Amino acid sequence: MNILVCISSVPDTTSKINFTENDSKFDENGIQFVINPYDEFGLTKAVMLKEQNGAKVTAIIVGESSVEPVIRKALAIGADQAVRINMKPLDSFSTAKEISNYVSENPFDLIIAGKESSDYNGGAVPGIIADMLNIPFVNACNGLEIEGNEVTLNREIDGGIEKIKASLPIIIGGQKGLVEESELRIPNMRGIMTARSKPLNIVEANNPMTMSKSIQFEKPAAKGECKMVSSDNIDQLVNMLQNEAKVI
Repeated sequence: MNILVCISSVPDTTSKINFTENDSKFDENGIQFVINPYDEFGLTKAVMLKEQNGAKVTAIIVGESSVEPVIRKALAIGADQAVRINMKPLDSFSTAKEISNYVSENPFDLIIAGKESSDYNGGAVPGIIADMLNIPFVNACNGLEIEGNEVTLNREIDGGIEKIKASLPIIIGGQKGLVEESELRIPNMRGIMTARSKPLNIVEANNPMTMSKSIQFEKPAAKGECKMVSSDNIDQLVNMLQNEAKVI
């Protein structure tokens, strides 16, 4: 079984975010980039399937040479090989199109992507890939089991969990629950050393085209002052909710 895991390079959640050029561009100076958390759940699940079923795992990323440390980490975690599509990812459509072009020439049984990236939260890439390749797509997936050519999936829906059966090939948008945080793999020294000898193939983009662009970024408003009210002073609490917060 061939498994493709889509990887995004995103800022570490502890990074201080700034913008330049009148808030029209993200300032990458001093930013530590990591594997998108949703993608890391998917990568860990792929490595588990490899260990259980003897699958081959390929990690793919769209980006310039600066993203190579991130894709090398995917190799250190357990991917067998990696592909970097040499293009700055400008929007969801161009990213999905380049991945779809690669998969069209290199078919996979299972494609795992995160349900969204933690920077732009677009959540569109796996669905666009599914449409371009004309294969089934299950989003918000938090459970995956494979037996032969049959796949059993759980996905999160309003009010509960939906169980789905499908056949390979398929693409999923994974999230926490696909594996638990305690199951995530931390690269050890052997994995890091082995990653250096694993193949990283560079593929040039094929006439990339975008469908959208970011015009301006805006930081969330600063949190307001927190006022503490004694549990014994109900009248003061009611007065503040009515006259200051104006919520009752």
